Amino acid sequence: MKLPIVAVIGRPNVGKSTFVNRLAGDQQAIVHDEPGITRDRTYRPGFWLDRDFQIVDTGGLVFDDDTEFLPMIRQQAMAALVGASVAIFVVDGQLGLTEGDREIAAWLRRQTVPVLLAVNKCESVEQGLAQAAEFWELGLGEPYAISAIHGSGTGELLDELVTHLPPVDDLVEDDEIKVAIIGRPNVGKSSLLNALTGEQRSIVSPVSGTTRDAIDMIVQRGEQTYRLIDTAGIRRKKNVDYGAEFFSINRAFKAIRRSDVVLFVIDVLDGVTEQDLKLAGRIIDEGRAVILVINKWDTVEKDSDTIYEYKKEIMSRLYFMEWAQIIFVSAMTGQRVNKILDLVDTAAAAHRRRVTTSVINEVLEEAVSWHSPPTTRQGKQGRIYYGTQVSSQPPTIALFVNDPKRFNDNYRRYIDRQFRDQLGFIGTPVRLVWRGKKMRELERGANKATKVK
Repeated sequence: MKLPIVAVIGRPNVGKSTFVNRLAGDQQAIVHDEPGITRDRTYRPGFWLDRDFQIVDTGGLVFDDDTEFLPMIRQQAMAALVGASVAIFVVDGQLGLTEGDREIAAWLRRQTVPVLLAVNKCESVEQGLAQAAEFWELGLGEPYAISAIHGSGTGELLDELVTHLPPVDDLVEDDEIKVAIIGRPNVGKSSLLNALTGEQRSIVSPVSGTTRDAIDMIVQRGEQTYRLIDTAGIRRKKNVDYGAEFFSINRAFKAIRRSDVVLFVIDVLDGVTEQDLKLAGRIIDEGRAVILVINKWDTVEKDSDTIYEYKKEIMSRLYFMEWAQIIFVSAMTGQRVNKILDLVDTAAAAHRRRVTTSVINEVLEEAVSWHSPPTTRQGKQGRIYYGTQVSSQPPTIALFVNDPKRFNDNYRRYIDRQFRDQLGFIGTPVRLVWRGKKMRELERGANKATKVK
């Protein structure tokens, strides 16, 4: 369902991310005692009464400082208001009204989006009302005294918020595909996100580690909705200090887990590094569909054989991902970027596919007729009785056999390839569970024992 958007705006360090965590009911936004931790805008699900919505958290707004990332943060905050149903302006009740608050309020009054004023850090009920009263001066209506840490006052604010959301009947059902953009620092993940969305969605900078939060962006193409998740670059563990970067990397790992498809971005100039191999292992462990996006292709001198040579070299390192789709792109020039979502559609469909037991057994029967299971030195041959798909995302097929130990790695890979070739599992891992006769007998015995009890 395409949900209405609630934009959270305010100066640095007023508690916006803590407030967003409160609304979203979890701790995904990075909260750390350092101004400017949130640099991009991040989308999170929220819920109140009978209404679902998307919360967009933004970087701290400062209008009188052009240091480092601040102009880009202002751009992101302004973009967050586009399409928003309502904005929440968060201020610091303990610090009191500042000139920065006045500047932001003046800017918000020029926008067409309804604005609610949340006076945060009002932990004391009695003092909170007095702290909030000072902010009537901003001319944005009633200031709501809240405590993002304790949750006090947020109910009254959210009661007012839902009155500004569009009716439920106006919301459109869709089936979004969640796409995580993963890779080492500075391989071009944020540039790729900007190229995919056609706007400056993430802050792009030559400084490694600009992206700290896992950033969600909703993109519509035809009737299909995509949730693109940009993440922090993942460095080797020994190079990461505890703090903002540590939390960012944990968010990136969680982004892999909640995605359908991973765009695994690799710098063509660096090739597949040891860190890339570790990331690839993490993606496979999570069972995600994968597209290998080889970025910065515009920087390579090419002839008619170059792309094949590079592909061969990359896949020799990522041989355990031979099923993944691969595309060579340039996020900076846009070369082939428009083809990525087509590959995402294919991989997501395969990742979600369910196949009937009869079809699986037809594939098995043909596979065994062409290549019989191996025989042990003692003359005992493996036998496959039947197979059935037990789950999807990723597709998982249970194969019932006489003894799993009689099927070596080569034969298991052969069966895996047959399923891929015959059933179209393109771009997704396929998990095969080999279940022996003894295992089934033990399970039946356990079930009987349970019934007796």
